[in-house]
Amino acid sequence: MVKNFFHSFMLRRHFWRYATFSDVAEIYTSRTLRMMAINLAGVLMSVFLYQNGYSIMFIGAYWGIYFATKIPMCLPAAKYVAHYGPKHATLLSNGLYIPALIAFSFVPQLGMYAMAVTVVFQGFSAAMYEMGYMIHFSKVKSDRNAGKEIAYMNMFEKIATGVSPLIGGLIAYMAGPQAALWVASSLFVLASIPLLFTPEPVKTRQKLVFRGFPWRIAWTSLVAKTGASLDLFTSATIWPLFVAVAILGVTGDDVYAKLGLLLSIVVLAALVSSYMFGRLIDRRRGGELLRYSVYWKSITHIIRPFVGTVGGVVGVNVANEVAETGYSMALMRGFFDTADLSGQRVTYFALISIANNVGMSLGGGLLCLFVWLTRNDILGMQLLFGATAVIVLLVATARFQLYRR
Repeated sequence: MVKNFFHSFMLRRHFWRYATFSDVAEIYTSRTLRMMAINLAGVLMSVFLYQNGYSIMFIGAYWGIYFATKIPMCLPAAKYVAHYGPKHATLLSNGLYIPALIAFSFVPQLGMYAMAVTVVFQGFSAAMYEMGYMIHFSKVKSDRNAGKEIAYMNMFEKIATGVSPLIGGLIAYMAGPQAALWVASSLFVLASIPLLFTPEPVKTRQKLVFRGFPWRIAWTSLVAKTGASLDLFTSATIWPLFVAVAILGVTGDDVYAKLGLLLSIVVLAALVSSYMFGRLIDRRRGGELLRYSVYWKSITHIIRPFVGTVGGVVGVNVANEVAETGYSMALMRGFFDTADLSGQRVTYFALISIANNVGMSLGGGLLCLFVWLTRNDILGMQLLFGATAVIVLLVATARFQLYRR
């Protein structure tokens, strides 16, 4: 039923591309369900660790180690994607995420052992999915309307990421955070079903080839991805933790419901901005969108340390969502074009995945460092916001040939 909705939605707007409807609707459906699962659980994980007695410095170290562990996983994952195709990789990725979440739910009982299992399974799952999704979407997109298609994907994704924290927070409040993790794991099964009905969109049994790779057109996008990933880590992982600890308080499970509500009320801003920015990208104004969105994103990080009320959290969340939507959509379109130009799609997205995890692990490492230097949890997180305000400017250094035409 969900897939039929996406199929009919695309049919009314892209009637000239009927041959690829199943592929596009399939990606939209699977991606939406997966993002619901990830965000239903993701908003809980850091707060869950904090409630179980782990310090902010430990949480920073945990995420830093997790993303650093993913870096050496990227090339084996890329080889799997190249050999079997992105759909097979996505199916395996969804399956691997299930034991990761189940293991994490046993952190109160098993401690570090549960976290170690989570790091391995979640890490390999995420590394494989990142490449599978990018390769799959970049292959079936329409060059003429890629901005619009990215906008639709972003809109469905934002609905999922907007609603799921509230659902996860309510489940955690009523039945405990472990129950929310178990519900999230079941959604990965649903996310796999749409992928079973169409063949692989790319040639399988390919190999990673680094000789002759066009570094000249790719290196700035890798630097930009590193900055964007650190920004995402700060916004999606540490900012909710800061809100929970410094503003809401973490004395009971009601913090999950409150946090979920605060993260969910930005859906309308995300939907409107996604549609508008998609049109700008298709009008060849993605370069301007990228730069100005990054500048605005930097300002939101500068403001974060001074927020002390729920109203301030809402304002920052809305501003952050609009800015992040703008530059992430422009980046995505640039990545797809660079992948086409490189002639080595799988290799390029393997490098993008490595850059992604370098940025994320850097964020965890910086948080750990700042808390250790200041011996103050709140001040350490505030310093991370300030550092991110500077590092996110790396995103504006991307020089995509698409935006020069």
